[in-house]
Amino acid sequence: MSNQVINTTNAPAAVGPYSQGIKAGNTIYVSGQLPIDPQTGVLYTGGDIKEETRISLRNVKAILEEAGATLNDVVKCTVFVKNMDQFNLINEAYAEFFIETKPARACFGVASLPKGANVEVEAIAVINN
Repeated sequence: MSNQVINTTNAPAAVGPYSQGIKAGNTIYVSGQLPIDPQTGVLYTGGDIKEETRISLRNVKAILEEAGATLNDVVKCTVFVKNMDQFNLINEAYAEFFIETKPARACFGVASLPKGANVEVEAIAVINN
């Protein structure tokens, strides 16, 4: 089995030496996505954690779509957040994206994230070919 690099202009370019995603067999691993606008490369700094979460999840969705998957194929998400007091707001935005299928998830409070972001979301999806 060979790994296929997933790359799309509909999600921000990687901010380090890694791929946006990797497809290995029927499994897709999406690297952590920050709330960065893929068109401008600018981190959202509007102060609205729900919007930051939405942007991060839109970026996850774009990478999945490039690999031939959807959010319904996601089996596991990990959410990293700087302020756990915003957990409920993050959940509200997260629930907008996972309606039919609710994947397993972990959420970690962290001291800092790349570029000073407040939230980052990574995902693993499995597609049936």
